[in-house]
Amino acid sequence: MSQFWWIIYPYLALAIMIIGTVYRYRYNQMGWGSKSSELLEKRLLRPGSLLFHWGIVFVLIGHAGGLLVPLRFYHWIGLPDEVYHWMADVVGGLVGVAAWLGVVLLLIRRIGNHRVRRNSSISDFVVLFLLLIVITLGDLQTVFYNNLHGAYEYRETVGPWLRGLLSLRPDASLMADVPPVLKIHIVFTFALFAVSPFSRLVHFYSIPLPYLRRAPIQYRSRTQYGERHE
Repeated sequence: MSQFWWIIYPYLALAIMIIGTVYRYRYNQMGWGSKSSELLEKRLLRPGSLLFHWGIVFVLIGHAGGLLVPLRFYHWIGLPDEVYHWMADVVGGLVGVAAWLGVVLLLIRRIGNHRVRRNSSISDFVVLFLLLIVITLGDLQTVFYNNLHGAYEYRETVGPWLRGLLSLRPDASLMADVPPVLKIHIVFTFALFAVSPFSRLVHFYSIPLPYLRRAPIQYRSRTQYGERHE
């Protein structure tokens, strides 16, 4: 089972993600993106979307720094382990809770608003529930487990395992003593990768950086407001 969960399953999820993304881009470009429901409801969408997107951006940056950068690099630049874990605990905890609040608001909106619910697909609900599970487990590890049991040094286990997975030299034994909450978090994260090509999450791969410098879209009436037509 160790070989399945930490070698076969991750590669299977990544293969589905890559093949599914290429297929959707090749044969369904008109459906590529995140279908907007802003016209149906705005009150919960704005805070939920801002909290989730900004929170998840910084969560991903923190994950990249902790999992893809070897531990020896931090020792080389002179960053003490205590300082690193304090930063991960405080900053990671804050952005993790922000992302969690955002996805909760978005889920409440999609379930509670009948217009949004009627215009939602099954994949919309699947993605939101998976995001809720993944973020909740991540927050439990960061906010509760690390403060109750002491900071877990995932840079010596999960980090090398993930880098080995990406370099095609996986070592399942590295995951043997990883806390259960973190293991389940990783399993659901790969499930999220697998379903992403078949959901609105596919827009993540576009990385719309030009939007940051794009001029705002302005809508104008073809006629003057209040003008009556015979």
